[in-house]
Amino acid sequence: MNLPQIRRNDSISSPLTRSRRRGKDYVTIALFLLPAFILFALFLIYPIFRAGYYSLFNWNGLGPATKFVGLNNFKLILTDRVFLKAIENCIIIVVLSLTIQLPLALMLAVMVGRDMPGRAFFRTIFFMPYVISEVIAGIIWISMFSPDPENGFINALLILIPGVHAQNFLGNLNQVMACVFLVLTWKYFGLYMLLFMAGLQNIPRELEEAATIDGANRWQSVWYVTVPLLRTTIRTCVYLSVLGSLTQFNLVWIMTRGGPVNASEMMATYMYRYAFIRFQLGYGSAVALVMLTVLGSFDPNWVAAAVLLAALPPALNVFVLGRQYEAWVEPASGSVLLGTLVSVATLTTVMWLVQHGGLTQALMR
Repeated sequence: MNLPQIRRNDSISSPLTRSRRRGKDYVTIALFLLPAFILFALFLIYPIFRAGYYSLFNWNGLGPATKFVGLNNFKLILTDRVFLKAIENCIIIVVLSLTIQLPLALMLAVMVGRDMPGRAFFRTIFFMPYVISEVIAGIIWISMFSPDPENGFINALLILIPGVHAQNFLGNLNQVMACVFLVLTWKYFGLYMLLFMAGLQNIPRELEEAATIDGANRWQSVWYVTVPLLRTTIRTCVYLSVLGSLTQFNLVWIMTRGGPVNASEMMATYMYRYAFIRFQLGYGSAVALVMLTVLGSFDPNWVAAAVLLAALPPALNVFVLGRQYEAWVEPASGSVLLGTLVSVATLTTVMWLVQHGGLTQALMR
């Protein structure tokens, strides 16, 4: 009896062959990613390190940076009351966005995205402000908030109420932030509503119908069925809302320029004022790094990057001091070196935890 012989080519490939094939796949992937990586490194990574270098100098942007100040720019930032006010305003916008803007967008998305008559019309109306340029939107609302009733629509309505006088909304320290949040809600409300509506399309109607059969009313069905199934969409909207609130610039700059008396100052307007109006680009670079570190700290996936950004200025400070040997005799150099060592040690620990300890997964829970 002749048994069929297994040919060598039909046998299971050896581990060496699979390893070579996998290596070729990795090379192909790397070649496809190389152009994007070069652009990413050239226009994002390199400017970050360059900003970290310039943040150690008192530099006006003209000529080489020669007036070395070390970490003094960061000390001035963290002790400046205007910058602390800017952080406070950013936090206020974040809190109001998460507690008012997003729940309102979700509520209307549930109403408009289902069986409401004329829902196509309402979708268009609510989303239309988002497609308008922020500069044009700011100019429109400047006219709306004008203290002159003949030019300002809101004050034209207020003076019709007996005993109510025209208000200078954008010039009032106690009203300007409320006006800014109103405009931001009007501008971006449609985006979040559209995202929620897209999430609703992925929820089977049978689940809500089953909840109704079990005795749940409309709001119970939304709260116990719809909202939990929108968890991913809600997380995305929260992420966009937080980052958008912390980096808001265009509308605030067009409407108030951070005034009156820095009452509506944001971190982005603070950076722009010092970097591009006062031409203190060294100080502005330090503000940009602080902003980037704050933004990174809000995303658990970027905790290690935030720690790296926090360690970047001290590390560059030691590098520059090494090139300027005479600066090491300053009393502050010991504290700078200690701060650098602590920052690098913290960075190393966080990176190890991310790779081996599941830090990101723990923070996401």
